[in-house]
Amino acid sequence: MNLDAFWQALEYSPIGDFVAVSGWAFPALESAHVIGVVLVVGSIAIMDLRLLGVASKVCSVSQLSRDTLPWTWAAFVVAAVTGGLLFFSNASGYAANSFFQWKMVLLILAGLNMAIFHFFTWKSVHNWDVDCEVPTAGKVAGALSLIFWILVVTCGRWIGFTLGGFF
Repeated sequence: MNLDAFWQALEYSPIGDFVAVSGWAFPALESAHVIGVVLVVGSIAIMDLRLLGVASKVCSVSQLSRDTLPWTWAAFVVAAVTGGLLFFSNASGYAANSFFQWKMVLLILAGLNMAIFHFFTWKSVHNWDVDCEVPTAGKVAGALSLIFWILVVTCGRWIGFTLGGFF
């Protein structure tokens, strides 16, 4: 099965068909997706701004991480599930959309950035957790994270305007 056939199979599946034709499913899922994305980006931005030294300086990095990480992961699950269901409604259209493609690439880059930070820089957090300068690697990770997530949101916003009738 080629990719086009796969996207169409998703699109014409019972789930894809339901989301596409239901009068309430798409807007409800889109609303939940936006709320999930806002919570993901907001909680990540709190941590990134702490890493950059511009916010939450009175809180240790590890404590801030413990406070925000559960919210980040819960919101990410909501955003991923609702985004996947929205994708089913027009899989071939989304898959061919350059803004959707860029959004997926940026999500992967954001994930790689986070993984590199946690596997390398985070290992020494006990040395710079409180009252110390965040190492350059932590600042770079925070800056890249903010950039990636702002671009994810930007591309996500443009998907709706480039998927059909607007251009």
